Amino acid sequence: MRKNSVKNTRVNGEVHRVLAEIIRSEIKDPRINPMTSVVSVEVAPDLKTCKAWISVLGNEESQKDTLAGLRSAEGYIRNQLARKINLRNTPEIRFIIDQSIEYGVSMSKLIDDVNRADDEKHVEEE
Repeated sequence: MRKNSVKNTRVNGEVHRVLAEIIRSEIKDPRINPMTSVVSVEVAPDLKTCKAWISVLGNEESQKDTLAGLRSAEGYIRNQLARKINLRNTPEIRFIIDQSIEYGVSMSKLIDDVNRADDEKHVEEE
C-alpha cells in the first residue's frame, strides 16, 4: 500500500474521527485538558503504528499533563479503537503535541503589534 493511497487516506480519516471521539467522551483522566483536540493522524501503511498530533488549549504544564494522561491511557484507547474500527492490526499510537495553532496565534499577535506600532508612528509624524 502506497503512503498516500486512497485506502490509507480513508483509514487515517476514520482513525482520526474515532480517536477524537474517544479522547473527548470516554477518557476520565483528570490530567487530560477538556480542550484537547486531535489535529491530525497518520497511520503507517502496514497499520502497525500511528502518529496522532494533539492540540491542547492551555499553558505548557497543561500540555505536559495531557500528554502524560494520554500516554497512560494508551492501552485503553487502543482497545476502544480496535472495538470501533475493524482493521487487520490495531496500530500502536504515539501522541505528539502539535504547536502549529499556538505558533500561528503568536505570529498573528506579533504582526498585529508591528502594525499597531507602525500606525502610531504615522500618526506622530503627521
